[in-house]
Amino acid sequence: MLSIAGLQGSGKSTLAAQLATAARARGLCTAVLSIDDVYQGRRERARLAREVHPLLAHRGPPGTHDVGLACETLDALAAGARVRLPRFDKLRDTRLPPSRWPRTGPVDLVLFEGWCLHVPAEDPAALAVPINALERDEDPHAVWRHWCNAALGRDYPALWARLGPPLWLQPPGFEVVARWRWQQEQALQERALAAAHPQLAARAMTRTEVGRFVQRFERVSRRALATVPGLAWTTLRLDRHRRVIGERAGDPQAPDAAGGAAPGALTRPRNSPSD
Repeated sequence: MLSIAGLQGSGKSTLAAQLATAARARGLCTAVLSIDDVYQGRRERARLAREVHPLLAHRGPPGTHDVGLACETLDALAAGARVRLPRFDKLRDTRLPPSRWPRTGPVDLVLFEGWCLHVPAEDPAALAVPINALERDEDPHAVWRHWCNAALGRDYPALWARLGPPLWLQPPGFEVVARWRWQQEQALQERALAAAHPQLAARAMTRTEVGRFVQRFERVSRRALATVPGLAWTTLRLDRHRRVIGERAGDPQAPDAAGGAAPGALTRPRNSPSD
């Protein structure tokens, strides 16, 4: 089980696909899953928007994922079962029906990538001051951010424990995220046009909308920048063009109660060849 963590647009999906191709070339049955694949559908987010806060109608922050589904899927893969892998359609903004999920397994390797992997919850006192215009104008009483932070601390550690320490893609700063995410949106639009789906392509966000979109991720993203490098087994430093400009091996303290490797941690047998 190998997790790849990094902010939006940092190249997690591309790296996971490249690693999967390399692994399959060596005869390893490999499954690739993203935390984006387990976003709640529009109906569930609409319910949260009515009952908690309007901002929860939008996918993104902690609390808008079906963490239980992610854990169940990983547990089934770990048990050697044949599994359907959830998939989310970002242009349609909803999870695909299970009949359209790819089936895989038993597998040798699981690659799990995501933008908020392993991020710990903040001290609630730190939530009082808005971090950007969206928090200031649309969450003036901090209801949304307190709810998301509580979900991050309550629901997500069970998923992190299954993944083990991550490979972390370190950007030069949060400021590059809007540009990277805009490039992602353009790629989504191009794929929709190439597949002759102009109506889907028309649903892509504008650059202004992308700028607002990433504000919903900013608080947890800055928390990731401050905390995840210390949890990673290795960090790849990126420049603003996503080129790797440095690597730092980590030494995450993640033993289990018996003193062995953490559940899901990437381990390499002694005397085995390395890449």
